[in-house]
Amino acid sequence: MTVTATNTMPKAAAKTPTLAANIARAAELPAFTPELAAEMAPLYERVKHVVTPMEWPHYAPLIKAINALKKERNAVILAHNYMTPEIFHCVGDFRGDSLQLAKEAARTEADVIVQAGVHFMAETSKLLSPDKTVLIPDPKAGCSLAESITAEDVRKLRETYPGVPIVTYVNTSAAVKAECDITCTSSNAVKVVESLGVPRVLLIPDEYLAKYVQTKTDIEIIPWKGHCEVHERFTPEELNAFREADPETKIIAHPECPPDVIKASDFTGSTAAMIDFVKTKRPKKAVLVTECSMASNVAAEAPDVEFVRPCNLCPHMKRISLERIYESLRDMKYEVHVDPDVAARARRAVERMVNLTN
Repeated sequence: MTVTATNTMPKAAAKTPTLAANIARAAELPAFTPELAAEMAPLYERVKHVVTPMEWPHYAPLIKAINALKKERNAVILAHNYMTPEIFHCVGDFRGDSLQLAKEAARTEADVIVQAGVHFMAETSKLLSPDKTVLIPDPKAGCSLAESITAEDVRKLRETYPGVPIVTYVNTSAAVKAECDITCTSSNAVKVVESLGVPRVLLIPDEYLAKYVQTKTDIEIIPWKGHCEVHERFTPEELNAFREADPETKIIAHPECPPDVIKASDFTGSTAAMIDFVKTKRPKKAVLVTECSMASNVAAEAPDVEFVRPCNLCPHMKRISLERIYESLRDMKYEVHVDPDVAARARRAVERMVNLTN
């Protein structure tokens, strides 16, 4: 992925201390007056269960400014489930998992897409909206799983397993997608694998997702040893401790978790399926075995459910903040570009998935 700042700051300005930058930004933003508090009250109502009254006076002016800039730029913000609640519920126009956001990127009529997520998501949005301006608020928002495999690795897999289709998880770079036959998400991986009509497939790069899919199909799954640094930190011992503390606790895991963690859970599914489980089953107490912010986002909509939080945060997702979203829209930075040849090949793999799930 290539990112550029279309409004390049002078070198001297680039060295401005963070404190001075914060002061300058504050001077641009509306003050948190009683009038602004009243205007923003409906938005605070969405997040009051997870955002404290002490935090809101800082967030509210930024949220107002971001929403105004969206109208000015004809922009939309795609907010992944792992964004913090003030982003997810207060500035996100489309919210959800990777599949939902990929579809919205393809459908939106906005001129500008701001990806409140990590770089492979921004690349996917650019693949599906090549004529739109796609921005990522922080170009360093990477992904340990995406970085576990390269395009060269995929080409070597082709040589090792000739004729075997390669399914790649969307958590990969555009360059990797370009070398594969079709993409998948955690919510549709089984469907994608079975749609190919072959006895075995390569499912890359998440080893644990591949092992989970293997339990759901008779097709032979050949995995790659890539892992998400958030999900691989969970252990069955900590989950069993939660259940021993309160047997009514429901443990809901993401398929990127290790197999022994999935075995220790009550339910396993994509982020969308995890959210649906909570909203429909309404457990008294729940543990979401995934990135911590998702529990806060679900808690905002299900305040009757008590969430126990083994708070594993994704350091890459957390690079996306209200401040950086505001600066991204204000300065139209950082724009995402994908090499045209790579984009054409990667787009076919993503569109094949999107058409299948549609």
